[in-house]
Amino acid sequence: MDITKTHKVSGGTLAYCTHDSATTQTLMTLSVFTPPGPGPFPVLIWLSGLTCTEDNFTTKAGAYNAAAEHGVMIVAPDTSPRGPGVADDQAYDLGQGAGFYIDATQAPWTPHFMMESYVTKDLLSLIADNFPADISRIGVSGHSMGGHGALTLALKHPDLFRSVSAFAPIVSPTRCPWGEKAFTAYLGESRETWKHHDASLLMESGAAKGAYDDILIDQGTADNFLAEQLKPELFKNACAAAGQKLTLRMQEGYDHSYFFMASFIADHIAWHAKRLK
Repeated sequence: MDITKTHKVSGGTLAYCTHDSATTQTLMTLSVFTPPGPGPFPVLIWLSGLTCTEDNFTTKAGAYNAAAEHGVMIVAPDTSPRGPGVADDQAYDLGQGAGFYIDATQAPWTPHFMMESYVTKDLLSLIADNFPADISRIGVSGHSMGGHGALTLALKHPDLFRSVSAFAPIVSPTRCPWGEKAFTAYLGESRETWKHHDASLLMESGAAKGAYDDILIDQGTADNFLAEQLKPELFKNACAAAGQKLTLRMQEGYDHSYFFMASFIADHIAWHAKRLK
């Protein structure tokens, strides 16, 4: 791992890092905020949305005052592998910047687009080896495509994560244009395979039953993707059927931007901190 630059912020240290990933077979980038104090600290993994890099959350979310207050480390990885020889697409919702936090099985996306394995293996190992992190206390959150990633990874890997929240997540990618396009490319035509990467369908199947006391989702009512792409009611219904407590907050007038996340990120950090004690 190489630390490319650091900044002091909110009494702690923000580091931008690069490292060679065995799972993506590329150089990956991330940011890590370490709060003041000796640690070890609980960790919140933040997964960003379509078109984002590790820098969007880092510079726009305004998360670090709350993270310092609650003693939470925040790790924000890039959203996909990048670089020469890595497959891409001209559209914003496929290819580099659009990894969807799944492991691709179809050419030309495999072997580089292995984002589920990257987050749950390489990234956690890197943090454990290089920072004062307590990897027995890890939460996961994210926005939009990253909200999909947070929900699905938490449901599929309850042994790794102790808390989960999301902003404006894609809760059922098998039933929206963004997900259908990405899953067809990365996973092939079989919708049966897709089910394993759909938070609403995972919840309906009983995934991670009893692992999380509550799940927090914030969704803006003025989000222009709400009806066609996000469909929070599908996850709400799945949680109700499965007996999973869900706190779904429909935030009046908020859109899909980082202004929305900056308005409520302190709530999410405090919520995770309480569950990661």
